[in-house]
Amino acid sequence: MTKPEICVILNAASGKKKDAPATAALIDSIRNDPRADLKLLDHPSELDCAVQDAIAAGYTTIVAAGGDGTVCGVSARLVDTGVALGVLPMGTFNFFARGLGIPEDPAEALETALSGHIVPASVGEVNGKVFLNNASLGAYATVLDVREGVYKQWGRSRIAAYWSVIKAMLTLYNSLKLTVTVDGKTMHVRSPMAFVASSAYQLEQYDFDGADAVRQGKLALILAPDNNRIQLLWRAAKILFGGIHRGEDYLMHTGHEITISARKKRRLVARDGENALMMGPYHFKIRPSALHVRVPDAAAEKVT
Repeated sequence: MTKPEICVILNAASGKKKDAPATAALIDSIRNDPRADLKLLDHPSELDCAVQDAIAAGYTTIVAAGGDGTVCGVSARLVDTGVALGVLPMGTFNFFARGLGIPEDPAEALETALSGHIVPASVGEVNGKVFLNNASLGAYATVLDVREGVYKQWGRSRIAAYWSVIKAMLTLYNSLKLTVTVDGKTMHVRSPMAFVASSAYQLEQYDFDGADAVRQGKLALILAPDNNRIQLLWRAAKILFGGIHRGEDYLMHTGHEITISARKKRRLVARDGENALMMGPYHFKIRPSALHVRVPDAAAEKVT
């Protein structure tokens, strides 16, 4: 029997749990499909080694089954390897998959991951670390810390994610003094958050400007005004429920390369929903067509 060329890596600790009925059915479908091998992870720390092993084993497509953080972790190892990425979106928001037209229905997503058309995709990078949707300093990284506690108490859902924003803004607000350079132009600002987006789809979902610039190969830097926590909470509500306005509610700069320095040299940096401590200054850039991703045929026509 010919060895499958596709390996599905499922992070059971991400998004929908492996004992949920839909996830259990998906696992059965993968195990019964002769085109793929399945690798189940019990802890996120196993992800990096699992991807390295799958590359070394000669799989031509590696499928990330999990949330955006899992997909980002797999993608980081696949950049510039020529090995294709498949995605089974199992997270809370699934911005990367949705932006590429990958279905959220498990059966349809699996078929796309196994036989979809392969297209190039660009990724963002901060200090050598890959991100697919966004990377940020300040308030959003704080929200993610709070979110994990909310998830443990109430489970993973978009409502729980939104509540974590409110909780963080009410209790942990902090303004940052930043030096920002965008394509060689430097400015000094105070802001509770510096949010760098590489996903046009995510910007459009929350009614931010900048999607066209991102499609042209740039990054979009969003800076929140230096207001008090109640004003910041009000702006967060406007993002979640609509009505956000550039200039009034946020400042935006777009460019190919962005550098951010903060007074505190070592800070939490959020990348696609996952926090990690990093040393500044923080250099952001785009890696054009660094990934090859399996998408539905209809979506491939739009991308190519």
